[in-house]
Amino acid sequence: MSKRGASPTPEGTLIKRQRSSSPVSNQLVISSSNDERQQGLIRTVKRTSSLEAPIISLSGSHGAEILSCRFDPSGQNIAACSADRSVSLWKTYAPNTNYGLLANIHKAPILDLQWSLISSLLYTASADATINVLDLASGGERVRKLRGHRGVINAIDRTIAGGSGTELIASASDDGTVRVWEGGEEGGKHPVAVFEIGCPVTAVCWSADGASIYAAALDNEIHVLDLRKEEQVYTLTGHTDTPTSLALSPNGQFLLSPSLSSQTIIHDVRPFSPSPSRIHRVLTGAPAGFENTLLRGAWSKDDGGRRVGVGGADRTVCIWDVESGKVLYKLPGHKGTVTAVDFHPKEPIILTGSKDATMLLGEIEPSLTV
Repeated sequence: MSKRGASPTPEGTLIKRQRSSSPVSNQLVISSSNDERQQGLIRTVKRTSSLEAPIISLSGSHGAEILSCRFDPSGQNIAACSADRSVSLWKTYAPNTNYGLLANIHKAPILDLQWSLISSLLYTASADATINVLDLASGGERVRKLRGHRGVINAIDRTIAGGSGTELIASASDDGTVRVWEGGEEGGKHPVAVFEIGCPVTAVCWSADGASIYAAALDNEIHVLDLRKEEQVYTLTGHTDTPTSLALSPNGQFLLSPSLSSQTIIHDVRPFSPSPSRIHRVLTGAPAGFENTLLRGAWSKDDGGRRVGVGGADRTVCIWDVESGKVLYKLPGHKGTVTAVDFHPKEPIILTGSKDATMLLGEIEPSLTV
């Protein structure tokens, strides 16, 4: 008596396995016929995150290029700002709802935004030389407007001041200054401190302890400013063209700075650096293009900063391994320059924004822990 053969697999069937409690073991099983015998070719895609699919497109809310996009500190929400003067708010996980669109909150393109670290506030910086403080708990209502800059505000960053627990905002502008403001709903109208750099400032970033500010400028240098002394203490050199953004590693010891020369440098900002130049790694692979766009890079957070990502004019995002300097991923999908990159705070998920007015959420392999 012969055994009955297996039933043929229907052509082009897509079977999705039930999600288990552990997201790492999730697998997508794809079955397709191979020849006239309809022998099933089984291919599994290992899932590494809690996203509904390995790649998700977030589109339809903006009518112009996205200039910055960021996860909130919990990783549950996403905010993006655009040249169409609006901010869109999204849920990270299914069904990825676009639950908010704050339109015309500035008179010019919104170049950067930051989630508050301690409240439901969102800070936005614009080419109209102002910073808006929006309360998302009350539907995105503007609670403060910070005026003081005389030129385009290219970037902002926030930190918690040591001791007092108040939130401080640093802003970088084309007027050649870095200004420090008190955050929150009740802060003053005037800046707490003003640093004169002498040329347009393209990026700004706080140190881990909130005592220093890193400011990248048109002179190809990164100026290190001491908030207590209210003066510049030293500069980080190595770039041959203007740095486009700054991002501090999760441990606070290294500073990522892409530049218009298509060269990305990781500086060592520890108090005592083994290298006199303070250059830890020089990374290549993300072309800046000729549009002079301020490309925003980021550190991975779920693995403690083992990887960095920067978008490029070749419509891809490049992810490097920091220790070896090797390119791990070159991720396609956008139809325009990738202007902004952010990593999820808890999972191996990357968020990218582009000049094609869309965002992509994608999961990557988790880092191997040593």
